[in-house]
Amino acid sequence: MKERRFRIVTSNVIICAVLGIVLTTALLALTPETPADVAANNAVYSGNPSGGSVSLMFNVYEGTEYVLQIADLLEERGFSATFFVGGKWVERNGDTVLRLATRGFELGNHGYLHRDHAALNAKQNRDEILVTEKLLRATLSDLTPEQTDAAVPKLFAPPSGSLGKTMFEVCQQLDYKVIMWTRDTVDWRDHDAALIYERAVKDLKAGDLILMHPTEKTVEALPDVLDAIEAAGLRAATVTETLSATEGSP
Repeated sequence: MKERRFRIVTSNVIICAVLGIVLTTALLALTPETPADVAANNAVYSGNPSGGSVSLMFNVYEGTEYVLQIADLLEERGFSATFFVGGKWVERNGDTVLRLATRGFELGNHGYLHRDHAALNAKQNRDEILVTEKLLRATLSDLTPEQTDAAVPKLFAPPSGSLGKTMFEVCQQLDYKVIMWTRDTVDWRDHDAALIYERAVKDLKAGDLILMHPTEKTVEALPDVLDAIEAAGLRAATVTETLSATEGSP
């Protein structure tokens, strides 16, 4: 009887231990990546502090009616910028994409459907980025390969700034730089030209990456933003130019 009870108790202990291991493994798999996991990867938050330029970065999934207005205002000053475009938007706005590229603006990758890349697996991350890249290149098929390469650098701005370890691994495999920002105007939410201006230029310095979106109030604030950039002795340039081979973090 004692021996039988011992075998039962032992079996139960073993079963509980196995279940504990399985449960722990499952919980670890579901645990969100820690800030340390993400910080270990190389997102770019600023450019060359000695380069004399800043970058205005426009994330584009909507606001098509403002995109070319922004391009016109920049071009009037002899400035440039990088538009991080969503693949779905590219599908619907090929003419605008081509016009931006032929005018010398840079077209970064913003994923296809504005998904949370920290929550996507490797295949989903890869698909979001590569589909957008292929759409851009197909849209610019009338350009020379050299022009297309210049217009479509391997720069990826994760939607909503959501960073994940798997996303970083995929970007590294695809030879993409992950681009974040030095300052965020939050213009998609706060439709206030004065506030957008203040967030864009307060304590402005060379190498800043300034996040914006094509909105009515962004267009309204942009001339004053460009005035402030000029007054600081700086110029607005593409992200590639502002990085100038120097990556930084805040």
